[in-house]
Amino acid sequence: MWIRPLQAELSDNTLALYAPNRFVLDWVRDKYLNNINGLLNDFCGTDAPLLRFEVGSKPLTQIISQTVTASVSAPSAPVVRAVAPSRPSWDNAAPQPELSYRSNVNPKHTFDNFVEGKSNQLARAAARQVADNPGGAYNPLFLYGGTGLGKTHLLHAVGNGIMARKANAKVVYMHSERFVQDMVKALQNNAIEEFKRYYRSVDALLIDDIQFFANKERSQEEFFHTFNALLEGNQQIILTSDRYPKEINGVEDRLKSRFGWGLTWQ
Repeated sequence: MWIRPLQAELSDNTLALYAPNRFVLDWVRDKYLNNINGLLNDFCGTDAPLLRFEVGSKPLTQIISQTVTASVSAPSAPVVRAVAPSRPSWDNAAPQPELSYRSNVNPKHTFDNFVEGKSNQLARAAARQVADNPGGAYNPLFLYGGTGLGKTHLLHAVGNGIMARKANAKVVYMHSERFVQDMVKALQNNAIEEFKRYYRSVDALLIDDIQFFANKERSQEEFFHTFNALLEGNQQIILTSDRYPKEINGVEDRLKSRFGWGLTWQ
């Protein structure tokens, strides 16, 4: 599973292995470097090429020459970030009253009691790095897969990890339906600016089952701008779903594209 995303290029007695992102590169190099070198020595003997790891994809000309046209697209986990929209006018308004945050993070769900297996080993490692370096390592982090694989547990574990390192961190966990409900109430009570200020000022926003945003156009619109504001401020975003981002029907393409900006793991 870990080797599959790699691309390879042999040139001038050097074998370059291209990983889609830094996490995969570090993981493969730490876990499989000796195995790969051993195989090269077994097959090539004294003529074994030098091994080099890089983040990115094979040069386009090399891909075309091998007629692998399907892989000409950009890396699977691009780190390109769009320019977020300008801050709303309420940022320049008079000082606002201090907000009260309810994390909803379950203190019982930690990395220590997470049941790790081959299917979620890499996801746990990525989540742990996010907890140690929120907003800097893999932002956003998108976890997807079927029921019972530990996605929700990992969300809580990250939240607990962040708050353990910084007791006053503003970490908010919620199901996607709660985000929708809060937005509807804010609209009904003419409090949409307070809603925006709340969600755009957290240190980490953890949303479970993002697929329930499907066909909720107003909610998607608001989350789109919330997502941009958080990312611009280096505030951590972690999302879960029961399917790969591009397979979520009823969600705008611009959102699905952003879900894949950071690191996506099953």
